[in-house]
Amino acid sequence: MKLSIIGLGKLGAPMAAVMAHKGHTVIGVDINPAYVQAIQEGRPPVNEPQLAEMIAANRERLSATMDYAEAIHATDITFIIVPTPSGADGRFSVEYVLKAAEKIGAALRTKDTWHVVVLSSTVMPGSVEGSLLPALEAASGKKAGVDFGLCYNPEFIALGSVVRDMLNPDMILIGESDARSGATLEELYTGVCESNPRIRRMNYVNAELTKLSVNTFVTTKISYANMLAQVCETLPGADVDVVTAAIGCDTRIGTKYLKGALGYGGPCFPRDNVAFSALARANGVPALLAEATDAMNRRQVPRIAEMILARLPEGGTAGLLGLSYKPYTEVIEESQGVAIAKQLLESGARVVVYDPSAMGNTARQLSGNITYAAGMLDCVRQSDVLAITTPWPEFGKLTAGDFENGPEFVIDCWRMLSPEAREAVPEYFTLGKSRATQQLQSREVAV
Repeated sequence: MKLSIIGLGKLGAPMAAVMAHKGHTVIGVDINPAYVQAIQEGRPPVNEPQLAEMIAANRERLSATMDYAEAIHATDITFIIVPTPSGADGRFSVEYVLKAAEKIGAALRTKDTWHVVVLSSTVMPGSVEGSLLPALEAASGKKAGVDFGLCYNPEFIALGSVVRDMLNPDMILIGESDARSGATLEELYTGVCESNPRIRRMNYVNAELTKLSVNTFVTTKISYANMLAQVCETLPGADVDVVTAAIGCDTRIGTKYLKGALGYGGPCFPRDNVAFSALARANGVPALLAEATDAMNRRQVPRIAEMILARLPEGGTAGLLGLSYKPYTEVIEESQGVAIAKQLLESGARVVVYDPSAMGNTARQLSGNITYAAGMLDCVRQSDVLAITTPWPEFGKLTAGDFENGPEFVIDCWRMLSPEAREAVPEYFTLGKSRATQQLQSREVAV
């Protein structure tokens, strides 16, 4: 098929590469000339694992332009993957979606053949039918479902594994204006996906609500595991990993995202949960569960910051390993590590940090008495108290020798360190295990 993709950012560029990799002709469109130039030169406009290799290997089928009309007239399906930022009330704005719709509609006005427009950006329920559809019809002078197709097809992916997730989804969700459009998308994904995903086709509002519901349910599961971890810390002999491994055997629960540790972050989970709460309240429905999930998540940062400050000697340095919101990405949006660093700095502490990918982004956001370590070991050795806040695999390779002349107290939020490394630390604490289980020294950890 011939596809155009509006937006070549964190999701759009990988989608363009994946579709080209699967043999489709793809034209990317973006208002950022640097992104367009990167694609034209066979380079990734954003950093994401596997993206550079995939773009370089499929240059003959992948191009980019700033001209909407050129891309739409040369293709049969157009995907819109532009930002939908959160407003003060937590709801998503469709400002950029509608700007794209105006240009797409203008191009459709002069196109005689059938064309399917697909929105992949996350939006509030009611947005496709209430905003996008009338905008496209007004700009094109045509009727959705009659003269052109319109679908809502959000992605279920995570930064750091976008290419893998796009090739191996659990589900393909399609909200459709008409059966022909839905069938076209189903045919496309059947040939692209390597995981034989379940395909669910429905109306717009059900698809919009499904997208929000999936992420809200996952955040609830994460916060439950984190609550369980805190309970385990109070019970002699308790271990959250043992408990979650057992309850995850129940098929009604499962083990995915059932890891008692730090809170969730990133550009999707926090805002989707807040948006779901806003949606419920706006319709007179109590949003108690979603609000409790968000409140539990927001408690994680001050909890760890309090632990660090309680152990930090006067004039000492607090160290943090991990600034990206998850491994294999440079993104720090709603990052627990960055939020902890900020709270420590606001408390007057001296802070040293290290992350394999997110140092530059963090330096643009944080200022004050903060040092950006040259590497993992440099951060460890400068720290009087150290917290491992992002589960980058390399942090788990720290050895007992790495902690010689290092921090007096380590908080291992993700249970990364080997038993030998743990024993080398004068005082070691990991989330989700009782103090008795960890055989802490006599001083209590302040919580």
